[in-house]
Amino acid sequence: MIYHLVEAFQGPLESTGLFTVLQVFFQVEFRAFLAVLVSFVLVLAFGRPVIHWLLRQKVGDSPEFHNADLNELMRSRAGTPTMGGILICGSILITILLLAELRERYVHIAIAVLVSYSLLGVADDWLKLTSARRSPGSRDGLRPWEKLLFQLGLAAMFSYVIFTQATINSSMNPDSPMFQDVARVLNLPFQKTWQSPVDGNPFSGEEEAITELALNPSVIVLGIGAFMLLGTLFIAGTSNAVNISDGMDGLAAGVMAFASIGFMILVHIAGSQNEAQSLLVPYVAGTKDLMVVAGAMTGACLGFLWFNSSPAMVFMGDTGSLALGGLLGFLAVAIRQEVLLILIGGIFFLELGSVVMQVGWFKWTRIRYGKGQRLLRCSPIHHHFHLGGWSEQQVVTRFWLITVVLGMAAFALLKLR
Repeated sequence: MIYHLVEAFQGPLESTGLFTVLQVFFQVEFRAFLAVLVSFVLVLAFGRPVIHWLLRQKVGDSPEFHNADLNELMRSRAGTPTMGGILICGSILITILLLAELRERYVHIAIAVLVSYSLLGVADDWLKLTSARRSPGSRDGLRPWEKLLFQLGLAAMFSYVIFTQATINSSMNPDSPMFQDVARVLNLPFQKTWQSPVDGNPFSGEEEAITELALNPSVIVLGIGAFMLLGTLFIAGTSNAVNISDGMDGLAAGVMAFASIGFMILVHIAGSQNEAQSLLVPYVAGTKDLMVVAGAMTGACLGFLWFNSSPAMVFMGDTGSLALGGLLGFLAVAIRQEVLLILIGGIFFLELGSVVMQVGWFKWTRIRYGKGQRLLRCSPIHHHFHLGGWSEQQVVTRFWLITVVLGMAAFALLKLR
């Protein structure tokens, strides 16, 4: 909105001399870092009123982990209000509307992902947390298959829209290398997306050489079926992974803040033709304003940590975790960096994998030996370490540190191609 206002009133602003100051809003990097600050301040400003409103609605958490030792360790969490994700999602949405270039189609898709997954989380949280005050037999949240069906359906729809947008970009100028199917490639580690049509060396030291790069013929360009399958798995899978990780004070919000910072940088690279081609990674036209989205996610998560750090005053619930995960997955699919999402969001996928392995191993051993066995003390894996003697703060802090290290590894991998 601010971007468009400065653009619309450029003439009057120039006559008053204000344009020399406000023209900084034309720089997406400035708006992205300002988005961190704005979303952070919004969460701080509305945090306590929202928490008090949730307490009046009696939407406190009553955790049941089906493990006596863990229930004892987590007893202090009982009664803490959840659905704090409305703080996160609300601040991200307001920040995007204020600072993003609202004509960009990828920004429209980001808003749709945020709103749809947050509404899915609101429905699940509200049914789950207010069942006690409704009539006996009322629904206790969405059924697992219902939630998964909605997640997959939304992810498939958004994957189709992303694919369509990539096709539109390609049709705008089919003779230009920047639009030659690059927004639909399968971006693999160590594989160069671009090559020089002359000698295979993109680093001639001349700016003009960058524009001469062509798409590497060895890259895999995905058709609509493969693209939608991959996009659906990553958007819905990341949404689930973040949801599963939201089990300790500050865990999901902190890891997401670091992951969002990483994707701010990746979006900046993917949205710049020269930077993407110099690093030999996909250039996706029209994605640069997703930096504002990633910045808003970072600030909102940092602001939420103000209230969610141990001992937590509020939990994000499905309202926040489903939306944050879906949005992070969308960013990765849009800029063709699914592999780096696995690395940067390694903690999220470790949490998801631990649940899958625990359930799978228990079922297989029950069939094989007649009695189910467990690989971990408890899943997700953060509870395994908690029961093993780590304090909750130790688990959370160490998972944050691992995320920072994984982010550095991801950027090293980005360069190795």
